[in-house]
Amino acid sequence: MKRALITGITGQDGSYLAEMLLSKGYEVHGIIRRSSTFNTSRIDHIYVDPHESNTNLFLHHGDLTNSEQLVNLIYNLKPDEIYNLGAQSHVRVSFDMPTFTGDVTGLGTIRILEAIRRSGITTRFYQASSSEMFGSALPPQSESTNFAPLSPYAAAKVYSYWMTVTYREAYGIHCVNGILFNHESPRRGETFVTRKVTRAVAKILAGKQDSLYLGNLDAKRDWGYAPEYVEAMWMMLQTDEPQDFVIGTGKNHSVKDFVKTAFEYAGLDYRDFVKLDKRYLRPIEVDELKADPSKATNILGWKPEIYLDGLISIMVDADMESIGIAPIGKGKKIVESNAIDWHKWGGSGEALSRPD
Repeated sequence: MKRALITGITGQDGSYLAEMLLSKGYEVHGIIRRSSTFNTSRIDHIYVDPHESNTNLFLHHGDLTNSEQLVNLIYNLKPDEIYNLGAQSHVRVSFDMPTFTGDVTGLGTIRILEAIRRSGITTRFYQASSSEMFGSALPPQSESTNFAPLSPYAAAKVYSYWMTVTYREAYGIHCVNGILFNHESPRRGETFVTRKVTRAVAKILAGKQDSLYLGNLDAKRDWGYAPEYVEAMWMMLQTDEPQDFVIGTGKNHSVKDFVKTAFEYAGLDYRDFVKLDKRYLRPIEVDELKADPSKATNILGWKPEIYLDGLISIMVDADMESIGIAPIGKGKKIVESNAIDWHKWGGSGEALSRPD
């Protein structure tokens, strides 16, 4: 049985990755931050009390800012694979909290890499890099495109990217960077623009919301479906030679396109509900991101199946269902017919227990 360690396991990507690895027979360990309230809703449906004999998912309290704790955990667990998905990942917030973002998103990676080096274990390491690193670079962006970050978050990710490359070349650690373009799902955090839009559509349909306030509608992004993207993470770590990959759909759309399509799916005109709020504007904007995922297609055999229209219908349907109104149905059918059989539609179950 392979053993994997995931930072950020309670996030969107971490929860899907944990599901997938469990379905492949892995023993999965996740790091969660200590809090007075539980923040495990995305993984409650796969969590089993560690006292049960069929348990393969274990949670450990930890933090990317604590080097000693990471060294001890990695040395004791000796995981075959480590996936670093933990970060302060909200780009707009990174302008308000640049020091914290640098500490967690940037230095957190080097703490894990140092823990691997100092513990002396043999493991494979996945670093969650981001398309935001490309910043002002002209699209389409590939593995050979120069980085030009335009936010504290992007700069921290660039640092993590190069430290991953450095430890691969200097110490022979099997390290890879997955440069993932925007990927969304019903589990996306509610402060991110895509989920903010789909939740608003559902609430407007239910008569629980009148307006939606957004920032820049002209920025263009390459949006895909998160469960497909975590599959690519795993595929990267199975290659004999560690190398970096861009993951995306190869198609991009403006925020306005996303908003318009989401409202039209529900039979609404976005112009009747969407308003500008300058508080949501970034001090400097990344105008256009568009992936060139040809390397991943050629080497890994990875390619997306779900594009913008399908993604939006999945998210709107799930948000409608979550607030108690009947989904339109197209999104649910897409999920049910999708080849990723480990995907759980829309939600979570009840955890039997919690970590100490």
